[in-house]
Amino acid sequence: MENIMEIRGLSKSFNKVLALDNVNLNIPRGRIIGLFGKNGAGKSTLMRCMLGFLKYDGEIYYQGRVFGHNNHHLFEKVDFIPDVNTLDEGLTVQQTINYIKGINPRWDNSRAEALLAKSDLPLRQKVKNLSKGMKTKLNLLIVLSLDVEFLLLDEPTIGLDIVFRKEFFNIILGDFFDETKTIFVSTHQVDEVEHILQDIIFIDKGNILLHMDIEELKSQYLEVRVPRRFSDELKKHKPIQIWEGLGYMFALVKEKIDIPGAEYGIPQLKDLFLAKVGGEA
Repeated sequence: MENIMEIRGLSKSFNKVLALDNVNLNIPRGRIIGLFGKNGAGKSTLMRCMLGFLKYDGEIYYQGRVFGHNNHHLFEKVDFIPDVNTLDEGLTVQQTINYIKGINPRWDNSRAEALLAKSDLPLRQKVKNLSKGMKTKLNLLIVLSLDVEFLLLDEPTIGLDIVFRKEFFNIILGDFFDETKTIFVSTHQVDEVEHILQDIIFIDKGNILLHMDIEELKSQYLEVRVPRRFSDELKKHKPIQIWEGLGYMFALVKEKIDIPGAEYGIPQLKDLFLAKVGGEA
């Protein structure tokens, strides 16, 4: 599988506090990759290094070529949606679109018009008067209207309502992703992106704990449900993770166990995360 980006020995410190510790990653082309970690695990720092926003130790290769801090050539085929709004608050929606269209040779006008027709963006309204959801929608429209092959998303739907969060990922899949493009997404909304992910990365304290195909990961474990009265017997089997439900006990195991009434299913990503990393997902 061809890699669109390769990261070798990446380390980054802030005031002698190690944020990334000798990170090595291969980012394959044409995949949707999820990056998960607790607060302070190094997710945003890793993405900012991948984008060249920070100085770092180590090397990052994009399509086989080394690039470094503030290398603007990277953005000829790479774009991102950050967790903060970066739009000019004084412009209207139409002025914002016209401005980006005028300065960026990668602008795909036909795609922009198609996205705009499906949106309810108020063209004459100033950006500063838009809701957070509308600002995110405008930012998304701009990014998806650019001819890029690598899209990075850093908590792109934080603070948005559940309806728009679902619409956001539907737009990403329907209007951007194909086998030639790559999406790298960092989010705490595990349940909402699980169904679109192909690969998964767990990071903790600046270290990569896991990087693999999500279906392969899930195939290694089972989720078991047993009546609560069998909780002591369930614990004797030393499950990897255990939690309580309404009238039932749930656990993460590697193979079936001999408990009456046990039912099995495919584990959820958040439970695999808790088992590997611990703490709150």
